[in-house]
Amino acid sequence: MAAPVPESAPDARKKLVTIIISGRAFEVDEKDISYEEVVELRYGGNPPTGENVRITVTYSKGHKGKEGTLRPGHSVKVKAEMVFNVVDSSQS
Repeated sequence: MAAPVPESAPDARKKLVTIIISGRAFEVDEKDISYEEVVELRYGGNPPTGENVRITVTYSKGHKGKEGTLRPGHSVKVKAEMVFNVVDSSQS
């Protein structure tokens, strides 16, 4: 658990929200989240690598019920209880 942040700190007003990534809950800052950040969280900082690795990130329960596919280099605005599914469809 993180130490309390003094009110005078620049990030003192950041609001944490819970999102679901592949069935697991994560707390993140209420802001945009990128494809790369979602993949990093899903794989605990150790995503699969290699030339045949294909990771697909889809999301649902976004702002105004938005859903879609998150592509590398893109981001989406985070909403509490938003759901992300990360699938490794690599070919062996």
